[in-house]
Amino acid sequence: MQWSLLRPVGLVPAALVLTTLAASAEAGKSAGPSEFLLVAQIVLLIAVGRGLGEIMQRIGQPSVIGELLAGILLGPSLLGWLWPEAQHAIFPKTPEQKAMIDGIAQFGILLLLLLTGMETDLKLVRKVGKAAIAISIAGILVPFACGFVLGEFLPDALLPNPQQRLVASLFMGTALSISSVKIVAVVVREMNFMRRDVGQIIVATAVIDDTIGWIIIAVIFSLASHNTLDLGSVAKAVLGTAVFLAVSFTIGRRLVFQLIRWANDNLVSSAPVITVILLLMGTMALITHLIGVHTVLGAFVAGILVGESPILTRQIDERLRGLISSFFMPVFFGLAGLAADLSVLRDPNLLLLTGLLVVIASVGKFGGAFVGGTVGGLNTRESLALASGMNARGSTEVIIATIGLSIGVLSQNLFTMIVTMAIVTTMAMPPMLRAALARLPMNKAEEERLEREEFEKRGFVANLERPLLAVDESFNATFAAHVAGLIAGMRGLPITVLHVGKRATEQESGRDEGESHEAVVKRAAETVASDPEAGNVDVTTRVRRSDLGEAVGDEAKKGFDLLVVGIDKVIATKDRFDRKIEDIAAEFEGPLAIVVAKGRHLKQPVPDGLKILVPVSGSAVSKRGAEVAVALAQAGSGSLRVIYVATTRDKGAQRGVSRGLSQETGILKDASDLAARYDVDIITTLRVNRSPEAAILREIDTTDVDLVVIGVDRIQADHLSFGGVADAVLRQSKVSVLLVSNGEARPASAAKA
Repeated sequence: MQWSLLRPVGLVPAALVLTTLAASAEAGKSAGPSEFLLVAQIVLLIAVGRGLGEIMQRIGQPSVIGELLAGILLGPSLLGWLWPEAQHAIFPKTPEQKAMIDGIAQFGILLLLLLTGMETDLKLVRKVGKAAIAISIAGILVPFACGFVLGEFLPDALLPNPQQRLVASLFMGTALSISSVKIVAVVVREMNFMRRDVGQIIVATAVIDDTIGWIIIAVIFSLASHNTLDLGSVAKAVLGTAVFLAVSFTIGRRLVFQLIRWANDNLVSSAPVITVILLLMGTMALITHLIGVHTVLGAFVAGILVGESPILTRQIDERLRGLISSFFMPVFFGLAGLAADLSVLRDPNLLLLTGLLVVIASVGKFGGAFVGGTVGGLNTRESLALASGMNARGSTEVIIATIGLSIGVLSQNLFTMIVTMAIVTTMAMPPMLRAALARLPMNKAEEERLEREEFEKRGFVANLERPLLAVDESFNATFAAHVAGLIAGMRGLPITVLHVGKRATEQESGRDEGESHEAVVKRAAETVASDPEAGNVDVTTRVRRSDLGEAVGDEAKKGFDLLVVGIDKVIATKDRFDRKIEDIAAEFEGPLAIVVAKGRHLKQPVPDGLKILVPVSGSAVSKRGAEVAVALAQAGSGSLRVIYVATTRDKGAQRGVSRGLSQETGILKDASDLAARYDVDIITTLRVNRSPEAAILREIDTTDVDLVVIGVDRIQADHLSFGGVADAVLRQSKVSVLLVSNGEARPASAAKA
């Protein structure tokens, strides 16, 4: 352990002394609640919790363990034992003072469930759904039965209300059966197993466990609220929960997306999307409370819907995650540790019961998950890894125990026992799971899938989230809309159409097709037959109401990662683009796709298929052009021809090409492999004895292609430029051209034509 890491921890005793003296002085001034004490409590919980969390992560444990230990150290378990005056001065048990920080903790529970929901990958669950559901059912039933039986035999002294033993038993069953999806996902991710088959099954099973667990907790909360097994109230809670979930994942999914996009696109205040997300969380939490279940279910479902929003940018996600992780998590888990008085375990009977609880929880969950994995088709090693991962209770267990304590289902001693069990099982899980995963071999099919996903992770098209389409009233605009629709339709991306031509009242009168650009984009997306979700593209149309540059600049601030441009006039005289194109490009710093319709696309701007030619040279920008060409060929059911056109300026073109092949053959093979990943057939051609522009134009003249896709660099100059090759092809080509550029301008000496 580095001394630099231990120094901040060594300051804790000094901080405690100073805080205790100040707290004692503050307590003498007023008998009411103190803001000073509230701030002091938060500061200590964050400082000690984050410090211990850092240490835990350094030794391979989840940071939540450090935050729990911080509360235990500052609570009656240690500080209250060594220096009770200090513990009582800093954390007095007066109802008014306790209510202040408890309010923060209760809101923290909602935020933690929001974060858990955001980390829930429903696509992953759908992908391995059958196996995960079977495993999850077995993994819940066995430990639930064990926990329920244990609850039925608990001594009356451990129950706050022995007459409500049924509710307490149901609560114990749920507490022992649920896993912490956050802890499981963190360890699987650290082991680089998140994309492995067994890793996906483990995480998906934890997600299903979590979801079922929160629904059960919601029903138990309804039971506890009525102090009896009222079938009417239970039916109301179950029916209300079912309706809430059904509406949330249908109408609610669409509504959440629309609200997030509206806030992102229209509000100019600081962090408007985060504000909307918090309001959504609060509203859904209130709805679940009104239907008679706990607010945590509403926060959890809100997190799932927010996480599925296609325009939840990484920056927004990181801001919200940072706020929750750095403030609310150490405060909430620190308070949970404070409530757990481990000194009661000095009682041999309680210690024995706690050990029995840990054993029953571990054996029940491990055995249930192992049996479920075997029934679900996993081999012995995979089932062992699954069972090891599902045994971690972590943060989820503590949240459940806190809810049980707050509604009077759990006693203080039983709460301490459950928190102890959560700490023990969570600390045991990482080394067990690492050992189990390290022994799992990889089959050929899994290896091929991982290679494809790793390629897509680095790719351009696969990482697009939100394209912007700038168009006027021309045929070129209609063709550009078709191209943008094909790209968006592949993955159901939301797209915004910015009209930069005539006023809206004149837009339709100047078009022979009688279709708006919005309609063209939607229709283009609906033609993507290879995608089962084709046609689910959300299209928004905006009309320019200011200068062209200002209108594009305003839209560019909203997080678009590709601008497709389709206007009537693209090329001007003297090797220059039209002024409109230059004004648009000047205001958008991200990747550009400039469309120029020629030949048959002037008569048929929405063709049934595309015959595409893409030149490659081994450079990064040519690979980007090849990606877009493959995506268009796949989406538009077209054909693809690849031509190698390397020049002496393509330095380093051999980087990343297939070994054992010549430079030219290797680059073409890489293009063929790219096309094969998406089941696109291609024809390859070598043109090494001509200049790039001559080779491309020759290929156009001798083949039946109708679209050339070229990856180009933006060159630093006093005007928009993509180099001599792009300029020559753009002016001399008889067929349509699509230029796909990088996001920032480079010096002319570094450009790849």
